[in-house]
Amino acid sequence: MSDNLFALVRERVTDPQKLFIETNDGRRFTYEDMLALSARLAHALKARGVEVGDRVAVQVDKSPEAIMLFLACLRVGAIYLPLNTAYTLTELEYFIGDAEPRVVVASPKAGAALGELCARLGVAATETLGTGGDGSLMELAAGQPAEFADVARGKDDLAAILYTSGTTGRSKGAMLSHWNLASNALTLKDFWRFTADDVLLHALPIFHTHGLFVATNTILMANASMLFLPKLDADEMMRLMPRATCMMGVPTFYVRLLQEPRLNRETTSHMRLFVSGSAPLLADTHRAWSERTGHAILERYGMTETNMNTSNPYEGERVPGTVGFPLPGVELRVVDPETGARLPDGEVGMIEVKGPNVFKGYWRMPEKTAAEFRPDGFFITGDLGKVDQRGYVHIVGRGKDLVITGGYNVYPKEVETEIDAIPGVVESAVIGVPHPDFGEGVTAVVVVPKGSALTEKDVVARLDGRLAKFKQPKRVMIVDDLPRNTMGKVQKNVLREQYKGLYGG
Repeated sequence: MSDNLFALVRERVTDPQKLFIETNDGRRFTYEDMLALSARLAHALKARGVEVGDRVAVQVDKSPEAIMLFLACLRVGAIYLPLNTAYTLTELEYFIGDAEPRVVVASPKAGAALGELCARLGVAATETLGTGGDGSLMELAAGQPAEFADVARGKDDLAAILYTSGTTGRSKGAMLSHWNLASNALTLKDFWRFTADDVLLHALPIFHTHGLFVATNTILMANASMLFLPKLDADEMMRLMPRATCMMGVPTFYVRLLQEPRLNRETTSHMRLFVSGSAPLLADTHRAWSERTGHAILERYGMTETNMNTSNPYEGERVPGTVGFPLPGVELRVVDPETGARLPDGEVGMIEVKGPNVFKGYWRMPEKTAAEFRPDGFFITGDLGKVDQRGYVHIVGRGKDLVITGGYNVYPKEVETEIDAIPGVVESAVIGVPHPDFGEGVTAVVVVPKGSALTEKDVVARLDGRLAKFKQPKRVMIVDDLPRNTMGKVQKNVLREQYKGLYGG
């Protein structure tokens, strides 16, 4: 078996006429089309001077051609660098300056402005790629051969660099090898029982681990098919769901779909799997989905640096509020954040992981890389969690989100769970805010429906006797919604900045 990602993809093409991607407006691409178009794009990249190890930075809207471009980069031995479509020119200047790509590919509407930035930064070439097979890169690829002599790459050679979201400090480029991606995709294919008969409803962005690697690579390893939506659109998802067998989404997808009257056991009876990740799924959402559809959402846990680490079982109990067990080949432990000593089951500490899925380090940051790995090779995830007596992993929060008030540690997830159980609460986020007496004051930001009569006093009263005094919020802020990034994660750094003067600290 190959350990080069594209070689594995090619090996698994058992039926070239099999559908690979169909867009919601009816464009269809078979596996034969995938091989031909990725070859033409590989030739186009070579024509623009791309050599082995060069970076190709891509900020384009979602399209099948963007997936083919990722595969083309693998075929020429380049390193694929997807960039969030929401990034501004100021943000892009940092990423492009740091990665020093040979080629930058932009959407046609942003091509001119990004081209000027790239010229100033010394980028060799800038191309465009649209959502309908348009753009200068597609024009360049049009006359190229449909065959390409793929560059040989080994398991430890880099396939991609993904920049972390950078909620604290500057973003770091996580270096992912061919085997990091291939091994995880093969594991997920088997663990989640994907076959060539599967059709994935794909509404995720493809500049992120979830939509690009978890979803697309797993489908490629199974020689399965995808129904490709540009973005979350509950009406379109309900329209296409009868043709699908599985869906991967973030919690927002499930919350939105639960608002659809058409969602019931009958309309989901042909589906075999619903997966959620990228942000915590509320236990209430999990239960509501099960009641409406008869399906238990499968929640899993991963990160940019590691792809997927754990998963609730395919067969067996999918426990709400947990992320299941370590995947085959992945080792996971919970340790004291200060000493690194392993903690017994049930105790909260830092989650560390080790396995073929774990990245090679941060791009051009050797000191940061060294600081994030233990001497025995375990990666320090930055996530706080615990393993219960049954072996299920629970994520409590990010290490940086830990609140230290009056010398006591408060894990936000514990407080949020209690608040979320209060009738009338949609969701909550607990943060630490500078406090003149306690160092940090436990502060809850709570979302309630418009027109709700729920008050700060109501929330505080409900928590009395349910949490130790030092864990109880000193203030409860009632809001309409929480700030989120493009993957649906609550941006607690934004909340901390917003409420930093709340206690005069």
